[in-house]
Amino acid sequence: IAQAGPDVGTDDCLISYTHIYSPDLLTGQVAFITGGGSGIGFRIAEIFMRHGCDTVIASRNLDKLKEAAKKLSAVSGRRCLPLCLDVRQPESITAAVDETLKEFGHIDILINNAAGNFLCPATSLSFNAFRTVMEIDTMGTFNTSKVVYEKWFQNHGGNIVNISATLGYRGQALQVHAGSAKAANDAMTKHLAVEWGPSGVRVNTVAPGPVSGTEGFRRLGGPKVEVSGVFQSIPMQRAGNKTEMAHCVLFLASRASSYVTGAILVSDGGAWLTSANDVSMLLGIASSKTAKL
Repeated sequence: IAQAGPDVGTDDCLISYTHIYSPDLLTGQVAFITGGGSGIGFRIAEIFMRHGCDTVIASRNLDKLKEAAKKLSAVSGRRCLPLCLDVRQPESITAAVDETLKEFGHIDILINNAAGNFLCPATSLSFNAFRTVMEIDTMGTFNTSKVVYEKWFQNHGGNIVNISATLGYRGQALQVHAGSAKAANDAMTKHLAVEWGPSGVRVNTVAPGPVSGTEGFRRLGGPKVEVSGVFQSIPMQRAGNKTEMAHCVLFLASRASSYVTGAILVSDGGAWLTSANDVSMLLGIASSKTAKL
């Protein structure tokens, strides 16, 4: 099976791409992607559009979204609508979903990708910082899912894919905020899959490990860790890339997984099974990052 070409470290489209799935896998569908202007969300939008999907990319930075939408449409020939929203504010989600339905007439796929993270010891983590991450990652996922469900999925069916993480599986050091938020989302995936299944809605999750070329990777010390040789402890011996994550999301969002719901697909090269949870090393990375700010 042909694989996608080399990934891109910046928020740009792939230089070359070979389809693993049928190019018309998502033809006629519309995907609503939060955090779609950069990182994994940008690549998800690109891969979806290369498979015939029109997309909405939504976040707080409209200028970044407009620039991303131009790149995505140019490379795929599909429509990409940039919309400003804050997943912490249900009214802004409602406005964006209404605009989507006005422009496209339907929504078939929701990707809850918006998130925030940083390295921080629990003792140094402010109450506000913990709350903010929970509000973006957990409340944001619930808010967006609820609005899209009530506005469209309840009567028409649809697919939801949440972007999670493996942090909470073993209590990753310096990540109590993000690990707690993602653990809540993993539970939410199962609850919503059970409740919304009768309406024809599938709800699944992709849990990436370290993914190169993303802001999260840089913030969590990825390049420094990569050079240090720590990735040798990962069974796959490397970090993942954005295209690999997008292909996992494509599988769960498409008819290829038509009888899959409530599932958590871990895509981390086996990292959480074997990688060291080295508090002293992570504290060193966190200190160096703080010193640069």
